Amino acid sequence: MFSGLGAPEVLLIGLAILLLFGAKRIPELARGLGQGMKEFRQASKDIKKEIEDSSRDIKDAANHEETSSKSN
Repeated sequence: MFSGLGAPEVLLIGLAILLLFGAKRIPELARGLGQGMKEFRQASKDIKKEIEDSSRDIKDAANHEETSSKSN
């Protein structure tokens, strides 16, 4: 995640966040970030499932059409 960032840079970023938001707000912000990531992953899964279902429906329709045209 922090490719190219060393320990001093990460420490400086952490200190800046601590100064900006205060120690009491950091757990609250972390919870909100975690919840947002969870919702994003769930939405991604839902979209992927919808695309796969649509793709399967299209393939089934094409196979059904191909089968019915061969029987005629």
